[in-house]
Amino acid sequence: MLSGFKAFILRGNVIDLAVAVVIGAAFTAVVNTIVEAVFNPLIGALFNAESLATALPLVIPTAGEAEATIYFGAVIAAIIQFLLVAVVVYFAIVAPMNYANKLADARKPKVVEPEAGPTEAELLLQIRDLLAKQNS
Repeated sequence: MLSGFKAFILRGNVIDLAVAVVIGAAFTAVVNTIVEAVFNPLIGALFNAESLATALPLVIPTAGEAEATIYFGAVIAAIIQFLLVAVVVYFAIVAPMNYANKLADARKPKVVEPEAGPTEAELLLQIRDLLAKQNS
């Protein structure tokens, strides 16, 4: 049982995944800071709000004296944050990896496969035709 666990932990995929999670968490903190410190105030200024998180409020009256407020700006901030993460991941990780794979594929020698011979059905048809020709 322990040997199976040890084999699982020492597999390269698990270690790569652990590194990705740690880097992803650190990267998320950077993106969150950029969104909250730069983009939220800029877009919030467009809506005359302190930040995007308090922009576009929708006040819902309740039965009591308190009111419930929905901030659609916070949703917009989350969408912006997601898009920024996606853009940075694509341009910092995916695009360079695709380019590196393209270069590696270009350096590989091209393997020319020999032409495939006739199929079994085609050979049987040729034999049939030759036998019919010999018998006639």
